[in-house]
Amino acid sequence: MTDRLTIWLLNPYHTGSHRAWAEGYAAHSQHRVQIFAMQGYFWKWRMHGAALELAEQAAARIAAGERPDLLLATSMTNLPAFLALTRRELARVPIVLYMHENQLTYPPPPGSQRDLTYGMIQHLSMLAADRICFNSAFHMQSWFAELPRLLKHFPDYTHLESVEIAHARAEVLAVGCDLRRYDKYAPMWVDKETRRQGNRETSPLILWNQRWEYDKAPETMLSALYALASEGLPFRVALAGENFRVEPAEFSQARRRLGDRLVHYGYAESEAAYARLLWGADVVLSTAIHEFFGVGVAEAIYCGCWPILPNRLSYPELLPPAARAACLYDDFAGLLARLRAAFTTPAAPELRSAVARFDWSVQAPIYDALMAEVLGEVG
Repeated sequence: MTDRLTIWLLNPYHTGSHRAWAEGYAAHSQHRVQIFAMQGYFWKWRMHGAALELAEQAAARIAAGERPDLLLATSMTNLPAFLALTRRELARVPIVLYMHENQLTYPPPPGSQRDLTYGMIQHLSMLAADRICFNSAFHMQSWFAELPRLLKHFPDYTHLESVEIAHARAEVLAVGCDLRRYDKYAPMWVDKETRRQGNRETSPLILWNQRWEYDKAPETMLSALYALASEGLPFRVALAGENFRVEPAEFSQARRRLGDRLVHYGYAESEAAYARLLWGADVVLSTAIHEFFGVGVAEAIYCGCWPILPNRLSYPELLPPAARAACLYDDFAGLLARLRAAFTTPAAPELRSAVARFDWSVQAPIYDALMAEVLGEVG
């Protein structure tokens, strides 16, 4: 292990998975990771104006005699703006940019058009960084496939060669997850192997633990559940995940149509409540049209759920190759077929072992080594 580094982690959208990732790395790293954070609201304003606040936080630390060995910035950070505001103090500090998401291939809301401003901010941030880390191979591939089209959109001085410059600095670095925290809630694991009696109390439990947003295609998930219910199949449903809107109409309807099959509705307000859902569920389901990693799915698999996932996006990367045929589907008919089969499929310890590699106990040393490597190359 190299000397312990001081890393300043810039996270202007400090909520949800971004916050869990930042705090998880700070807690598990052998380096000294100090988080510079802002509340996770107003993402467009964060990308334009967060550099003002982050630079002020940095200036206060510098005035107190502190300095970083390396900067680790998240993808909501406008790096060129931040570096311009701190150029006298931090001009020579190496930088790693972590791409949780991107605003170039993220699907825009229905009825809206993409604002190319934000994809351009992220491209310029990549060029300002010494290393660029994407949370999945799918994410990295989709970004660089689309990036030339972004630049060609502009009339002149497009610098298409900058695509290859950025690509040469890029690599995949999986999201670190605090999976082991769920071990203390594990007694329900044994129940998954015997809960197949077919009555309403012990019938299979299907878990939806994704955001209640358009990019997770909840209407497709609910259509599948209604189809299974019309066949008379016994199952229960837990609709978890965060909701940032007034209660969506499709979920209000689901409360009525699923009736007493619905055993949980809404965001789990505590770790223990969420863990009980993870360990108590038999199947975790996704119908997403967008996913750059899939933390919720990884958590559910770790807790013994059988995954039913689209054969696209980042999902194949979560599973070992031998499990993909049984877990991934290509269309709605395939989704229904996988769900029917999952009702009689026991939990698979090999799947749990496959996602255990994302735990911070494994990922933190990988992150630490990468940070030291960048410092050695640049610093």
